[in-house]
Amino acid sequence: MRERHPAWGLIPRNVILGATTFGPIGQLKAPGTWGSVVGILLFTLVFAYLAPIPYLLLNLFLIFLSVPLCEEAEIRLGRRDPGCVILDECVAIPVCFFAIPFHPGEPAWAWILGGFALFRFFDILKPIGISKLQKLQGGWGVVADDVAAAVATNIVLQIIFALVH
Repeated sequence: MRERHPAWGLIPRNVILGATTFGPIGQLKAPGTWGSVVGILLFTLVFAYLAPIPYLLLNLFLIFLSVPLCEEAEIRLGRRDPGCVILDECVAIPVCFFAIPFHPGEPAWAWILGGFALFRFFDILKPIGISKLQKLQGGWGVVADDVAAAVATNIVLQIIFALVH
């Protein structure tokens, strides 16, 4: 881990850890799964109502914001990619559903549940080079593998969607 900017010292520990662990949620068993559930809530309450450009801009903003926050959480906890830090899963989940054209009258919950399961598969097993991204330094190593898992999920969902429609 690299040296942090002195301004980070002005932000209290509980603020950094609260923002990256979502308080007690990051302490639950299987914290990555719970972080993904928070991401599903973020998607269904915010992202599902956005047009593509605002969706993409907000998602990119949250991803880039999460990188330094996750890096600072690593420093404060003294561990590399600590499991209790779940902001990375949360901001990656909306990537899973970007440009998926949900149809009215279709059970969107089935696509969301399928996307959730696929994301957890890619996030846990880290196939197709995703594991290499976790080796990046600092916050990029925390966030990039989750974003890559979400991109892989999106590709699979797009293929399935094209096959069934």
